[in-house]
Amino acid sequence: MKKVHAEILSMQLIPNVDTTLAEKFNLQPHHRSLGLFTTTIDDVGYTAADEATKASNVDVVYAKSFYAGAAHASGPLSGEFIGIIAGPSPEEVKSGLDSIKVTVEHNAYFEAVDGNPDHAFYAHTISSCGSYLAELANVTPGTSLAYLIAPPIEAIVGLDAALKAADVNICELFSPPSETNFGGALLSGSHSSCQAAADAFRQAVNKTAGKPMDY
Repeated sequence: MKKVHAEILSMQLIPNVDTTLAEKFNLQPHHRSLGLFTTTIDDVGYTAADEATKASNVDVVYAKSFYAGAAHASGPLSGEFIGIIAGPSPEEVKSGLDSIKVTVEHNAYFEAVDGNPDHAFYAHTISSCGSYLAELANVTPGTSLAYLIAPPIEAIVGLDAALKAADVNICELFSPPSETNFGGALLSGSHSSCQAAADAFRQAVNKTAGKPMDY
């Protein structure tokens, strides 16, 4: 398996956010400090932002994918995703940014189909989700999730296989095309079920990629 890691293009800290800007972002009174970051892969960015909510007293207050992906970024620091975390102090936000860095550099990554990084998918098991993905998936924080993403046809075939292989439920379907022209879903279940679903998704994506006209 060839891992395809995201790159963090920028990380910035706003120690004391302007009140007008805070109002526009609908921040809570305790959201005094902001941490901003961009990555070259959006789903890794979402995963990392969620991990930060477990590592520090921060909330994800903004997270967006950029249209068409990193290859069509608006500038050298843009990439494919921007995330903003907020907390009561610069120290808490810095801790959250440190967690994001570890997740992006070591723990969350895409996988290349047949060694080709231009044909990649995401089959990531989250043993215990944080507050951000819990809200997105409408589950309780701490729930296990399978975060499954692939190009459109591979994603649909892979999701069908994942749902048949394990006792999991679709919490959030990302119908293709997403902003970055992918598709996928968040599935919930026990940790072992989510892992089995991710494995089935991986196998189906690879099989579909190897035989794209096999109908």
